[in-house]
Order: sequence, then C-alpha cells, then structure tokens
Amino acid sequence: METERVLVSAIIPCLNEELTIGICIRKAFDAFSRRGIKGEVVVGDNGSTDKSVEIAQKLGARVVHQPVKGYGAAISAAAEAAEGKYLIMADADDSYDWSRLGDFVDALELGAEFVMGNRFAGGIEPGAMPLLHRYLGNPVLSTIARWLHKSPIRDFHCGMRGFTREAFQKIGARSTGMEFASEMIINAHRAGLTIREVPIKLHPDKRNRAPHLRSFRDGWRHLRLIIAHAPDTLYLIPGLTLLVTGTVGLALLSSGPIQVNGHYFGIHFVALASMATLIGLSATLLGMLAKVAIAIYHPVQTGRVVPWLKRGRPLEWLVGGGALIFAGGFAVNLLLALQWLLVDEPMEQSVHLIFTSSTACVAGVLMTLSGFVLKLLLDSVGDPLLSEFRRLMRR
Repeated sequence: METERVLVSAIIPCLNEELTIGICIRKAFDAFSRRGIKGEVVVGDNGSTDKSVEIAQKLGARVVHQPVKGYGAAISAAAEAAEGKYLIMADADDSYDWSRLGDFVDALELGAEFVMGNRFAGGIEPGAMPLLHRYLGNPVLSTIARWLHKSPIRDFHCGMRGFTREAFQKIGARSTGMEFASEMIINAHRAGLTIREVPIKLHPDKRNRAPHLRSFRDGWRHLRLIIAHAPDTLYLIPGLTLLVTGTVGLALLSSGPIQVNGHYFGIHFVALASMATLIGLSATLLGMLAKVAIAIYHPVQTGRVVPWLKRGRPLEWLVGGGALIFAGGFAVNLLLALQWLLVDEPMEQSVHLIFTSSTACVAGVLMTLSGFVLKLLLDSVGDPLLSEFRRLMRR
C-alpha cells in the first residue's frame, strides 16, 4: 500500500521557546486536521538549552538540530529536511497564528509559488510590534527594497510565508541571520517565481524574555543585503549615466574652454567631467562584477548581462581596450611633458588636454584590472563543484 505523501510541512525555527513552541505545534496540527490533509511539523532547533526540543518531540514534531547560529540557518535546516509539497514557515513565539496556515496553502494551491504574509493588511495588535519597527524600520526597509528590486511586496519582513519545495530550491537563500527573510524575496523575484500576498494578523508574542531580533544590528544587515543585491539600480544605471556624461564633457573641453549661450565652461568643468567619467566607469565595472557574483551563488536566473558576458570575450575587450586607452593617454602625457620641457614659455592651454589624457590613463588601468577579475568570476558561473558546495552549505 502506497504511503500518503505529506502535503504541508510547518517550518518553525526555535531557540529556547519552551513557553510557546507547544502552542504553535498544536495549532499547526489542528489546522492539518481541519483541512483533512497530511502534514508535519519540522522544528529547526538552533541550540536550545531549555525544554523546547523535549516539548516539540513529545507533541509529534520532528526536530532538526542546526549548530550554525542564526534565524536563516535554522529555517534552512528545517526546510531541507521537510517532506511536504508545500512549506509554511513562521516563528515559534505565537506572534503569527499557525491556525491560519490554510490561507497560505490556498494561495499555493491556486498557483502561487511563494506566498508572503502582510501584517499591515491583516492588522497589528497593540503591543505586537515596537513603534520604531512599525512606523520607521519596516516601512523604510520595505520601501527601499520595493524601489531597488521592483517588488510589489508591501511587507518585506513578515515572518510568516509559504512556498513550494521547488521554489525553495530555486530561491537558494544563503544568509544565516535575520536578513535571510529579505534574501528570500529578492531571490524569489530574481527566479521569476509567482508571488502572492495574504493578510495576516500579528499578535503580541508570549515570551517572558527579550526577542532575538536586535533592531539596529539586524536592520543594518537587512539594508546592506537589499542594497548589495541591486547592481542595476545601484551601480549600472547611475554608472553608465555618469560615464557617458563625463566622457562627452571631456571630449568637448579637451582642447580648451568653450562658451555655450554665454556660459563659460573652463578648467573646473574639466575636473568635474574627469570625476564623473572615473566614478561612472568604476560603478559600471563594479556593477558587472556584482551581477556575475550574484549569478555564481544564485544561478536560477542570471538576466541578460551575464549570458552576454559569457558569450563574448570580456577579458580581451576590457584588457585590450583598457591597454589601448592607457597607452593613448600615456602617450599624450609624455608628449605634453616633452613639449613643456622643450618650449620655454607658459602652456596653460594644454591643462585641459592633460586632464583628459590623465583620466584616460586611470580609466585604462581600471578596465584592465577589472577584466582579469571578471574572467575569474565568469569561470565560476555554472561550475558543478561550486553548485555542490552551495548545496552542502544549505544543509
């Protein structure tokens, strides 16, 4: 007789939650019974020293021990061990109502691959969320994340969410700390998953101690991950804009000052154009490196830039182009230096040109060195040994 497959796995991260872990497990099993489905509860224990593990096992939950500290590490360990088609995760402090897991199952059954709870749509009970988090932390971080990642998610940091087993593998989040929650959404968008939101009410937790969350430390960890994973908006778009603007400015001013509609553009604008060119080039090169680095660790969807780089010859183009630009700039500098030595008269008019040629020298060096780094990173994209390493690290 074929054994009935587990449909839903309830994933609960746990670190010393003996007061509330039993409540959450009972609510999850009761929800399974009401829907008439086979479900399991998998607790990712993160080194509890109280009775949490004993309580969980007594109530029929499966406990997976995760020695690596952190919220993300505990979630990953439990999710990897889960057997269900659908995985629903939420905290062990009873702030999220596990009896409502059916709302997430319904959304998954209707075709969603990743389902986010929305506490602001479902309601936040008095005392359930600190005022700093409710009116500053969560709204600001969610707004930044929506802007940088073109995400429609309104509550980026809701801890109750559901996903299919296949979606979790595609998401491939690696963070061990609280920022794991942000990484999941960013990677879900990058993987092209179908994402839905459901309203969920947030209740005051029932713990008798301070929460594991540290507002400023974990807020910064969320923010830095959100920013680092947005190379298009952070690097490439402003970088290319500055690069084009600066290059045009240098081309127009390299031979001397100009006047446009009565406005004088002299040496100060050459300096600004040089700065814009170098900052723009640096940002563009770093953006390309960032996109390749993301593709190495999250290969589910690499966009258009990385395949284009893989098909082309970026090392030859960057190193060759950089060497030519450097050589041209250096040659102009050398000629100007010789001219200054041989001609016994002021040559202030050549200052514009020396700015331009010096900028070319710096730009050529940046391009050449970046080409070698880019080649190293591109060689790692799609490496099967690295893929196996990522898989082992998630376990």
